[in-house]
Amino acid sequence: MPQNWLEFVKRNIGILRGYIWALSGSAGRLVISLAYFIAIANTLSIAEFGIFATTSAMGVVLSRIAALGFSSPLYRAATVKPRLIGAYSVGYILALVISVPLVVVAATIAYFLVFSADITPVTFGVIIVSETLFWRSAEIVMIVCNGMGRFGRAAMLVVIGFAARASAALLFTLLDNPSLAIWAWYYFAANAIVMVVALGVFYPRYSLRWSPALYMRRWRDSISVAGAEILFYLQSELDKLLVLSIGGPVTAGLYAIIMRLVDLTALPVRTFNMMLVQAIMRSRDTVASLNTRIMIEAGVALTSTAALLFFAVFLTIYPEALGKNVAEAAPLLILVVAVPALRNLIEYQSELLYATGCTFIRTINLTLIGLAKAAMLSALLVTYSHVSDWAPLLNGVFLLLYLLSAALTYPALRKSAERVI
Repeated sequence: MPQNWLEFVKRNIGILRGYIWALSGSAGRLVISLAYFIAIANTLSIAEFGIFATTSAMGVVLSRIAALGFSSPLYRAATVKPRLIGAYSVGYILALVISVPLVVVAATIAYFLVFSADITPVTFGVIIVSETLFWRSAEIVMIVCNGMGRFGRAAMLVVIGFAARASAALLFTLLDNPSLAIWAWYYFAANAIVMVVALGVFYPRYSLRWSPALYMRRWRDSISVAGAEILFYLQSELDKLLVLSIGGPVTAGLYAIIMRLVDLTALPVRTFNMMLVQAIMRSRDTVASLNTRIMIEAGVALTSTAALLFFAVFLTIYPEALGKNVAEAAPLLILVVAVPALRNLIEYQSELLYATGCTFIRTINLTLIGLAKAAMLSALLVTYSHVSDWAPLLNGVFLLLYLLSAALTYPALRKSAERVI
């Protein structure tokens, strides 16, 4: 096995070097995200934090409707043919404008189905705009920079983005009567500033070109990617929506705190996924070896579990280190010890399907995972009333979801490789 690791490192030294650059941004993001999380989770009440986290999660889902998946052709152009960035940027802007009515309709439906009893329409709308327009635009700039191999610039933008959010959160803590309605506007301003900086300073300078022939060739792929992205984030964030609608704001708040700490374990994994996708786009043989796939999955699982155990042990020794509200949720963290590894592995497998062009299978995969997750989590929430009763069973839920994902992913990758050969 050590020899296999050595060969893997030698073959992919360029990828690993880029990963270190990109990981520097994730490290900065981790520290600043933690400061941001501590400030918000302990300034808002647990119930308000649950509502905010769930609304923000819905904004992330809706942001994948924005531009109808045209971020995918833009990213591919940045990775393989940077000279076409100007043309695909115009295509992205056009797709974004076309998608606005769809985002508004989807947001309105989501509000009345899930959120109307807990948050005002104005506060909901402000948070949704912050996620779907401002933050998503900054993410597109990060995506383009990473695609071009400008990992240092992308890492810097990541740090700036989360620093802006953290600064807004720290200012918010100074208020005498903080509330979710006020925080929504702080959040709005921070994300707007990040978008302006991203577009004005970090976006690569290419002449914008109108190229409808390019757009017509890519629209099918874009719509397919948009569907898969919506499904991916819907199944990823569905648990928060279900916990709020079935368990109520306080339960949603406790769950959101747990899952926020779980999310932090995914930062180095997502950086790795991004680098791996680029490598596969350039060479399909990158993960052709079974040993390589096993090593990658083992690395993802070990990294994710170690990160969660660190948080669990740290909060056991220093329960109020991250604030009183986090301390209330901290004992529940060890109950979901396997969730980060399984959740991150599902995300990794989804990225493999995207990188190898198996977008239809990816859509089916995510649909089935989303439906299975909704059914199992709903059953848990209806059967058990307290978080400590159903939290341990989440390990089993995510294990079944992982097995479902693997059963669909790896046969599809084998068939894809056979077609290429």
